[in-house]
Amino acid sequence: MFLKVQLPWNVIIPAENLDAKGLMLQRSIIIRLLDEFATKKATKDLGYFLAVTTLENIGEGKVRQTGDVLFPVTFSGITFKLYRGEILEGVVHKVLKHGVFLRCGPVENIYLSYLKMPDYRYVPGENPVFLNDKLSKIEKDVVVRFIVIGTKWLEAEREFQALVSLEGDYLGPVS
Repeated sequence: MFLKVQLPWNVIIPAENLDAKGLMLQRSIIIRLLDEFATKKATKDLGYFLAVTTLENIGEGKVRQTGDVLFPVTFSGITFKLYRGEILEGVVHKVLKHGVFLRCGPVENIYLSYLKMPDYRYVPGENPVFLNDKLSKIEKDVVVRFIVIGTKWLEAEREFQALVSLEGDYLGPVS
């Protein structure tokens, strides 16, 4: 699910980037904010950081002992987080005997176990697939609609993993 969030942030501007006119200062603050935002990647509470939409406020700068200036800023942004019970679509990127891995937006590790694919059976080969009686295929690069049954936050990697299912109406490969 996409979320619109308003976040406080502290931006540190090196002394050499300061400018008396102020125009370059605002530009430096925005560039630094975007760089820091991109490297943060995700948080457990808000999900993956996707975009800064508006810069709401730039507070008064405080000079630090190093000569750099710290500016408290407030901005709005868009994040993406998976929730249990949510129905989404993802693309299969790996097919294994026990299930498939999908990607959905910034989430790389979404696992769909063969136990959660009713009526599908594994067909091994050079390009392995899961096939059902109606000849519906789940293979690499196929878009699959699924329901999220659980998520896990990995602090070290700063990313989420999810466990999903096809048990429900209108779930499965999207044609």
